[in-house]
Amino acid sequence: MRRFSIVLTPLLLAGCVKGSATYYINESSNEHVITVRAEQEYFWKKEMTLTLVASHMPECQRAFPMESVALDEVSVELFSNGDDVYSVRSGGELMQIDTLTCVQLDEPKPTALGQPVGTFFIDEKTVSFEKAAAPAAGAPAPAPAAGG
Repeated sequence: MRRFSIVLTPLLLAGCVKGSATYYINESSNEHVITVRAEQEYFWKKEMTLTLVASHMPECQRAFPMESVALDEVSVELFSNGDDVYSVRSGGELMQIDTLTCVQLDEPKPTALGQPVGTFFIDEKTVSFEKAAAPAAGAPAPAPAAGG
């Protein structure tokens, strides 16, 4: 019986999602990053346990547990407030972190999240990060009316 359960264990875990995706604050280095880790503990569980990790090596690295979310609703939005302060929104949860000191700040007001940076999401059982679209350049100013 024990051999049977040992053989089945990998099969039970095979349907689980466990992974992470990273946003590189400084694209030329992996020392200053924000990572979202997502884990589906059992294949029959329809929820993901999320963890936000702020890393500014070698000064600090800290993990912040987030609320569990439904497997088909994993969407963690990342916003930049400038000065290495980032806001994160996942469902109804809002948090703000300082990535220089890896400290969680007071929850931001929904109207003060900052500029969109991108979104962490699940795609085919893989955690991914997609950068936000660059703001569109303003339309050219209209030509002055010809007077005459």
